[in-house]
Amino acid sequence: MSHTVSRRSVLRLLGGATAVALAAAGPAPAQAAGRRAAANPRVERLLTRLTLDEKISLLHGAPDPESLGQAGYVPGVPRLGIPPLRLADGPAGVRVARRATALPAPVLLAAAFDPDLARRYGRVIGREGRALGQDVLLSPMVNLIRTPYAGRNFETFSEDPLLSADLVAAQIRGIQEEGLIATVKHFAMNNQEKDRESVDVRVDEQTLNEVELRGFEAAVGAGARAAMGAYNKVNGTYACENAELLTGVLRDRWGFQGWVMTDWYAAHSTVASLTAGLDMEMPGGKYFGTALRNAVRDGGVPEEYVDRSVRRILGAMDDFGLLDGSAPPRPRRDPAAGAAVALEVAKAGATLLRNEDGALPLTGPAARGIAVIGPTGSLPFVSGGGSAHVVPDHADSPLHAIRSRAGKGARVTYALGEDLFGKPLPKGALSAGLTPEAQRVGAGKTWTYDGTLTVGDDDEWTFVIHYSGKRPTVLLDGTELFPVAAGLAERFAGGLVSTAPDGLEVRRATLALTAGAHRVEITAQGGATGQTFRLRHATGATRARDVAEAARAAAAAHSAVLFAYEDATENQDRTTLALPGHQTRLVEAVTAANPRTTVVLNTSSSTAMPWLERTAAVLQMYYPGQEGAAATAAVLFGDCDPGGRLTQTFPADDDSHPVAGEPLRYPGVDGVQEYSEGVHAGHRWYDAQGVRPLFPFGHGLSYTSFAHEDLAVERTGDGLDVTFTVRNTGRRDGVDVPQVYVGPSPDLRIERPVRLLGGYRRLALAAGESRRVTVRVDGRTLSSWDPQRHGWVLGTGRRTVWVGPSSRDLRLRTTVTV
Repeated sequence: MSHTVSRRSVLRLLGGATAVALAAAGPAPAQAAGRRAAANPRVERLLTRLTLDEKISLLHGAPDPESLGQAGYVPGVPRLGIPPLRLADGPAGVRVARRATALPAPVLLAAAFDPDLARRYGRVIGREGRALGQDVLLSPMVNLIRTPYAGRNFETFSEDPLLSADLVAAQIRGIQEEGLIATVKHFAMNNQEKDRESVDVRVDEQTLNEVELRGFEAAVGAGARAAMGAYNKVNGTYACENAELLTGVLRDRWGFQGWVMTDWYAAHSTVASLTAGLDMEMPGGKYFGTALRNAVRDGGVPEEYVDRSVRRILGAMDDFGLLDGSAPPRPRRDPAAGAAVALEVAKAGATLLRNEDGALPLTGPAARGIAVIGPTGSLPFVSGGGSAHVVPDHADSPLHAIRSRAGKGARVTYALGEDLFGKPLPKGALSAGLTPEAQRVGAGKTWTYDGTLTVGDDDEWTFVIHYSGKRPTVLLDGTELFPVAAGLAERFAGGLVSTAPDGLEVRRATLALTAGAHRVEITAQGGATGQTFRLRHATGATRARDVAEAARAAAAAHSAVLFAYEDATENQDRTTLALPGHQTRLVEAVTAANPRTTVVLNTSSSTAMPWLERTAAVLQMYYPGQEGAAATAAVLFGDCDPGGRLTQTFPADDDSHPVAGEPLRYPGVDGVQEYSEGVHAGHRWYDAQGVRPLFPFGHGLSYTSFAHEDLAVERTGDGLDVTFTVRNTGRRDGVDVPQVYVGPSPDLRIERPVRLLGGYRRLALAAGESRRVTVRVDGRTLSSWDPQRHGWVLGTGRRTVWVGPSSRDLRLRTTVTV
């Protein structure tokens, strides 16, 4: 337990978590509905002294007069000693204006299958959040990976409800042990970015409880004191005014004692939202400001509902020592400790998908002659875009890390392969009057250009603008190339491709150009401080030259390491599983030139790999944070075993996954989406449909080999103890993640998966070492939600138990009667 939290706060938090855990065991609905938190005398005294306007000021966000660059701010009430709240994004580190530890993306953390590591990950964020002046963390996200296209898959954990529940609970404990309030999000069914602000998710009761809600329930059980409502509708009602979710499930059934805030701009009503169980509107007060005050004064809503929400917020604040000054002093940041955890997580989650003939680790000649290829080989790819972006303390490039690790005797070359930021325009292509590589616009000035671009051949052109101030307006033959996107799409443009290495913002436009002259008109504003912009390009011809150069570099080296990327961001779903741009062509050319090519994937989620059989190895590193380069080099050279396993199934292609060919499942039809796959989420769908994935859930290779032996299952209480021996049969130390799967109950007449994940264990074993381990499968995992009884029912009868290294590699099997 961290020394930074007072003993009184710790006891309160643990007491609340214990009460919630007991409540989650399943009290009768009447008992649950009647349960209320014990009155807090300090909070009750404050409620009697607060005016209506002061109460309402606590229920919505406002501009921060001393902003630290965080996402939200709630003013306090100084005359009563109620401090303000600052709320920061933080799925992979604290997102404020100052530097913070940029941790690996949560999906990479999840790949370690290690709740203890998730807890330490949370503690880094918790400590840094307080050190950086924050009170509430808008994280973690526990929505499931339901579709491979979802733009925020990298921000969450898994497609599996059990694994997600374990990890979110552990991370919340870590965050709150450091005195920062954690916010579980997005409640509920926010599993895509496409139409997220309006789509109506239709989901049956069994699927809702067995699949989506398990992680949220675990977060409540871990003591989370804040929750964030989702943008979307659930069964016809917006999540942020859905009484069944906010009161019936969250509070009455689970006993949640914290407060519920909206996602940013996700409120749609005043009275309906407040009475349904919403407590706070963010980031402003359109519905919970003047409109709420008028509703109370006009009798549209009783003031007791306002008091209820204020009580919930102040109660959480008091539990963290924010009302009586007992919160410990804000700590100093510890960048070295944060970096150490970031490195450990990146190594632990590194997932080796393919390794033919021992291509990795790089040793001998393979380690002394290396061609590094790809834009993210020379650029640090730290994080995805949107709420997950963090200003890192530092970030090395993989190229530098590989050169350092290879040593002085090695020859490590580099080729770009795929140009992200464009090349200078050909000399003489533009008429005079523009300095395309460094056009300066003075402060307070408006600069214009009206000239001609001369194109030699018909080709596809990608225009790239880099700018330091307000984006210049660029018209080509009268058409604007870089229009401002509507709504949040302008804000969320990616974590890698939207910023040049020197910090200038970047936008692109691709179109076919015919040979000849084209009119170019540019208007740029200098603003208060002036600005500089660049206009660059890429064409089919320049791309061909980049690919040819990469192939030559690969052919000249003993081994090649090709870094491929996919830049995901909030508010934008992917449209394909293929690598973006022209990277497929690049991979094909490089692997043809050198069959000893390792592809390192810095991608957000699953990726189609039509080029897979041409590669020697594929290493999945997702978005690895500020220490990602060092972790990648350590895995490539065998300084550590790749310890990650897939927490999501990788489909073979765009036609072979749970929502493929089913527009009503994704992205929805006429604003409605149906979770018609039911309880067959993720890997369960592949089993139910008999579809072969590219890589199954739980898959990941080691540099050594393991045997699983001597399976025994014992019924204990309402669960199972699954015991077996794991033996390292290779010559190297390594990491194994054996997984336990359980078959359906023959006694239940409701829909059930072919098999579900029952438990797992992460093991580090020395060469030749054996260990006898027991994995607990709890009663909840053995149960199904019965929509007729509106509750959990234990799945009795003879059930099959499997053990293996993935959902499709099940080496041990037995049966047990439940």
